Amino acid sequence: MKNLLILPILLATLAAASAAEPKTLLAERGKSLFSDDLNKAPDGQAWKAAKGKWEIVDGALRGAEVPADMHGAVTRHALAFKDAVLQFDVKLDGAKTVSLSINDAKEHLARVLFNPTGFTVQKDDHDHDGPDKAVIFGRRAVKFEPGAWHTVVVEIVGDTMLATLDGANATFGSHEMIGTPKANFGFTVGGQSASFRNVRVWEATANKDWEKTKATIPPSPTAPPVAAKAAQKAAK
Repeated sequence: MKNLLILPILLATLAAASAAEPKTLLAERGKSLFSDDLNKAPDGQAWKAAKGKWEIVDGALRGAEVPADMHGAVTRHALAFKDAVLQFDVKLDGAKTVSLSINDAKEHLARVLFNPTGFTVQKDDHDHDGPDKAVIFGRRAVKFEPGAWHTVVVEIVGDTMLATLDGANATFGSHEMIGTPKANFGFTVGGQSASFRNVRVWEATANKDWEKTKATIPPSPTAPPVAAKAAQKAAK
């Protein structure tokens, strides 16, 4: 009888865990590397706020640009990783642009950019004044209603990076720089404010079904096949 009473609780717990972890496409989740609900004041030693105003509002971390900074709000967390699945919730509250920024020890590597009309996945310009340039992997048109929460999953395996919003609207791309070691990740906010919560990072391994899965992902309407091939050729 006791086991029969425990079973519904166990099933409910498993269901809740499953709901909290949207399906991955490129990667398989492994060991947990980091977890922060962002529902209390961030540890100043762990999260480094370089610009802007960051505060806990309604159980989430809200960032807002400060005009005097003449720069978007920025906060980062040190975490050494290579292949990983990063997951978080984001809510735009008047922000013009928001991003998840992934960096090595010195420079930006890649990011997922959000604005009220969609999101973009890209490799960043790594040397600014040198020969390296930013490469846009793909864009998706999605309407971000003010005050609505969205769940983002970013998967990195080898030289490939994929982002999914709310379990759909996936877009991805590859560049050799994506496969290099990462040193930190963080969030940026340009404009009024945006909020973040439920940050999770796991080690990642390649999904055995990726080759079949990627064939089902439609090409980005703003990244024509010719441009994508040119970017891939330049990356070799």
